[in-house]
Amino acid sequence: MTDKSEDKIRKAFAEKDWNDIKASDSWQIFKIMSEFVEGFEKMSKIGPCVSIFGSARTKPDNKYFLLAEDIAYKLTQEGYGVITGGGPGIMEAANKGAKRGGGKSVGLNIELPFEQKPNDFIDRDKSIDFHYFFVRKTIFLKYSQGFIGMPGGMGTMDELFEALTLVQTHKIAQFPVVLVGKEYWTGLIEWMKHTMLEKEHNINAADLELFKIVDTADEAVKHIVDFYSKYLLKPNF
Repeated sequence: MTDKSEDKIRKAFAEKDWNDIKASDSWQIFKIMSEFVEGFEKMSKIGPCVSIFGSARTKPDNKYFLLAEDIAYKLTQEGYGVITGGGPGIMEAANKGAKRGGGKSVGLNIELPFEQKPNDFIDRDKSIDFHYFFVRKTIFLKYSQGFIGMPGGMGTMDELFEALTLVQTHKIAQFPVVLVGKEYWTGLIEWMKHTMLEKEHNINAADLELFKIVDTADEAVKHIVDFYSKYLLKPNF
């Protein structure tokens, strides 16, 4: 544990009077509101987009980096913009593919002590910085018409299960969720099936139909396109 982490713990247990609490919480509310306002204003006219998530640690020579770039490029050829977390790794790959395809390339950056800095392939007018993860996730989900999960770590899992939970509980309309890389995702899905569903009965069988696992860029893009073709919908730009 770092000294900074210990300071945060001690501060949480420190005795505070009402004025301290009121001042701190009030300013925090305004900061949260400002992030929502900026996000809503910049994203409200963005048009149909697909969010692509994945590890910030993925290197440019990794097969999933190249695959994410290809998926993003092909999405732009179908008229979709691409939204990422704005950082390196898979996020950079997706923004790079969107830029190469001439489509909208959006980056929702988060302030972190490591890894995160805006990549060079985000449209200059479509880069937004966030301090709060929950505000950033709200913007992701509110303005995405699809979700593509590349191999990633804790953050990717957080974003994936947030999306699935909101669809499962009907807090948002169902939209296509694609997981890319059968080799990477199969172990997790098998655990969900055998432990969460069959052993503990913590989910329903229908919950395992909320997403599709694919291996290729063409499969990922086709699932997005086919989902909306059922409703005779497609991007108009």
